[in-house]
Amino acid sequence: MFIYERLYRYYRTEIESGRLKPGEKLPSRRQLASRMKISAGTVESAYSQLLAEGYIESKEKSGYYVCALESNAGFFRNSPSGVKRRDDALFSEASARAGGCRFQLKTNAVATEKFPFSTWAKLMRESLSEDGMSLLAPSHPQGDACLRGEIVEYLRKFRGIEADPAQIVLGAGSEFLLTLLFQLLGRERIYAFENPGYRKMQRILSANGARIASVSMDSQGILIPELESSSASVVHVTPSHHFPLAIVMPAARRAQLLRWASEEDRYIIEDDYDSEFRFSGRPIPALQCTEGGEEKVIYINTFTKSLAPSLRIGYMVLPRRLLHASEAFLSLYSCTVPVFEQRTLRRFLARGHFERHLNRMKITYRSRRDAFAARLRAGGGERVSLFGENAGLHLLVSVQNGMSEAELVGRAEQKGVRLYGLSAFYSAPDASMPPSTTVLGYSGYSEADLKEAAELLCAAWFR
Repeated sequence: MFIYERLYRYYRTEIESGRLKPGEKLPSRRQLASRMKISAGTVESAYSQLLAEGYIESKEKSGYYVCALESNAGFFRNSPSGVKRRDDALFSEASARAGGCRFQLKTNAVATEKFPFSTWAKLMRESLSEDGMSLLAPSHPQGDACLRGEIVEYLRKFRGIEADPAQIVLGAGSEFLLTLLFQLLGRERIYAFENPGYRKMQRILSANGARIASVSMDSQGILIPELESSSASVVHVTPSHHFPLAIVMPAARRAQLLRWASEEDRYIIEDDYDSEFRFSGRPIPALQCTEGGEEKVIYINTFTKSLAPSLRIGYMVLPRRLLHASEAFLSLYSCTVPVFEQRTLRRFLARGHFERHLNRMKITYRSRRDAFAARLRAGGGERVSLFGENAGLHLLVSVQNGMSEAELVGRAEQKGVRLYGLSAFYSAPDASMPPSTTVLGYSGYSEADLKEAAELLCAAWFR
């Protein structure tokens, strides 16, 4: 374990236990480094992780102070760490061609040219030659047992989630898994969603007849009082990296959310959207692995962003308390992921290819982000502010040039760049919505292309 991680764990434990009190000041980086005879950079790394998770706050020219967790110690354990709304934020390829846009800064794009084709092809051939006739047999309703076992190992190692294969359910993407959950948990419930958020999930449940509640956000995540008043018994959240606001839900808010779930028959659906791509500090711990989360949090993730959207392989981790009901329910369905692809992915995970691929992709996406952000800042100066650079594959860009959000989007399109205004991700207008803000996905273009796109945006907005 790295020194900064031991230091981070020590302070986290001290704060959660109450031995470090809310408002108490931590030693400065230089003081602590001198006292422990370690580098100031090591202290900075530990403090940055505590800051990201909401255990401490930074006060300008003063230092770091402990945040109030509001008697939430029992909910934690140490673990690894005026704008018209557009009804659909996702633009089709045909629409883009008709509009003649050179760039589409979509948030659902990946660097498909970096897909490990040779390795995947080799493993496919192995699956054909070694697994033979078993590839033609029906899969277990929850998916291939060995693949589920590999996913369990991955979650334990990288997300701190302790589960067993019986808790894993495979399906053709998070949308399909959400519809399964809707049937499993019940149609009579009210399902709450973050506002703003990934509205496709909300629309899918609405199409299935679900009663939906939209709950507002603040700078720390979903508002618990508003959630309480919504009468919802299931809530869909993205606590480790909110989409699209890039908020990391701090420890205190997580504890409040878990306390909400602990009452009555309530559940949290944790969508761990693009959690693999964090570019600074340790990964933010999953809500599911926080004490109180094992039995109240349903964890969902996919290989869409990490490998390719077309694979359509997602998975969820069910709480043990739902296993008995889910076994009978899931036996009515066939697994929607082909056995052939399951076996290939199993080998890809087991032999470490997935971990190596993720490391390469982090380097690629970090370089793309840096090139894009640098050119936007160079062209916009103090009139442009960027948010959400530390994680995920999109940027929030706030522009102070007198233009409204609609004007920013329209001017960009005139220059050949199609993008989204932040309002597209709100289910209803919200007074707290940041003005003149756009959401720019950068993962689908090369550094050279992103520099050109940034130049076009600067020409649209600042010249």
